[in-house]
Amino acid sequence: MISIQRSQSLRQQVYQALKQIILKGELASGERVIETKLAQQLQVSRTPIREAIGQLKREQLIVSKDNGGFKVATLSARDAAQLYDCRIALEQLSVQGACEQITSKQLKQLEKYVLLAEKSQSSKSNPSKLLEIDYRFHHLIAESSSNQWLLAMLEQVFDKMALLRVQTTKHNPQVLEIRLEHREVYQAIALGDSELAQATIKLHLMSAKARVVKELGIIQNTAK
Repeated sequence: MISIQRSQSLRQQVYQALKQIILKGELASGERVIETKLAQQLQVSRTPIREAIGQLKREQLIVSKDNGGFKVATLSARDAAQLYDCRIALEQLSVQGACEQITSKQLKQLEKYVLLAEKSQSSKSNPSKLLEIDYRFHHLIAESSSNQWLLAMLEQVFDKMALLRVQTTKHNPQVLEIRLEHREVYQAIALGDSELAQATIKLHLMSAKARVVKELGIIQNTAK
């Protein structure tokens, strides 16, 4: 259970808690969002739950049901392709900035995420752990670019990607084949080779796009 810290803004805490419940797959894509159940789970009144649902609806993580109420958004293969196209454009800019601005401390931390991914994949860890490592790796690259506007835009995309990856890894954990790809991106940034870094991140994300779009197509055809 996610606990609410009363010392902080209750509204923001409830929003963050509900967002994490969705992005970690505790509420599955397409699952009904029930205010009373969430209020009981988080031990708050329905008012902040309702406000959080409204905010997450604006962020398109929650959508309205045809017959009333709300449910967790379900992303299609077309959604996935478009999200990856956005990431490819933004993250090429991200690695370009990282090659110029990354600090030695950030570079060491980036290498740690590469090693963690390699260790996790070799030991067949829970897919959610790999999702977290993948997020931290890409987020750190964006941070190290020192472009706050780029980071803000990528964070919006990352939220949708988290929902997308939760959908697909439940059916096929092998969708997250990041071990070799992350190392190649890291090495290009460590060399400060902007052109290589951009080419490598593009190849990495295009490969991920192909795997995820294919998996979603299989899921959608199975559901018919």
